[in-house]
Amino acid sequence: MAKSRIKTEFKVNQQIVYPSQGVGKITEIFEKEFNGEKTHYYKIYLEVSDMIVMVPVDKAKELGIRSIVEASEAKKALNSLSEDIEPITSDWKLRYQMNLELLKKGSIGDIAQIVRCLYNRSKVKELPIQERKLYDSAKKLLEDEIAFALGKTQKEIEALIHEKLEPPGAIQKIKHAIIQDDDDDEDFDMDDEEDTKKRGRSDDDDDDEDDDDTESLDDQEEDDFDDDYDE
Repeated sequence: MAKSRIKTEFKVNQQIVYPSQGVGKITEIFEKEFNGEKTHYYKIYLEVSDMIVMVPVDKAKELGIRSIVEASEAKKALNSLSEDIEPITSDWKLRYQMNLELLKKGSIGDIAQIVRCLYNRSKVKELPIQERKLYDSAKKLLEDEIAFALGKTQKEIEALIHEKLEPPGAIQKIKHAIIQDDDDDEDFDMDDEEDTKKRGRSDDDDDDEDDDDTESLDDQEEDDFDDDYDE
């Protein structure tokens, strides 16, 4: 495996963004023979997943690999979290596909849009499992890149993102009403099912208690009636 001296868009030790994977670092650029042809690769270390990936240099642009944004663009994405909410479809499957496509594009503006959309949707109704995972992934990607761009810690950026999503004393406006439909999640997990069973058992217990109370009341009325009759 020989080290490369070719001119490439990214350099060794440069921080980059790998869409859907997170912020990474180019640790090596090397040449390797594959199927009789020599190909140049980037070796990228992804800290968030503690994983190393090798990407062909000529495929990097196609995969959306890009440099970390400038501080000004990072601040713009951060501020966009407080903007008026765009119309949000309540068809979660359609919403999921739309946001997944944005995640694959990988621009910081697209990622901020996903976070804003799903955060505000979660305030209307709890997100399905897949969307919760998508939201967590997008939020982590946003935190990582903004932290690198602004030279701040993860905790500082996490606090800033929350502040932008929930400005103190502010009521976020929706440009248009949310489209109402049957938001059938269909993918509830076993915990949800257990909660339902527990609630069912609890309701049954309540019914039994109500029956006991009714019976006690009836018995008391009979005793009162007997006392009146004896008199």
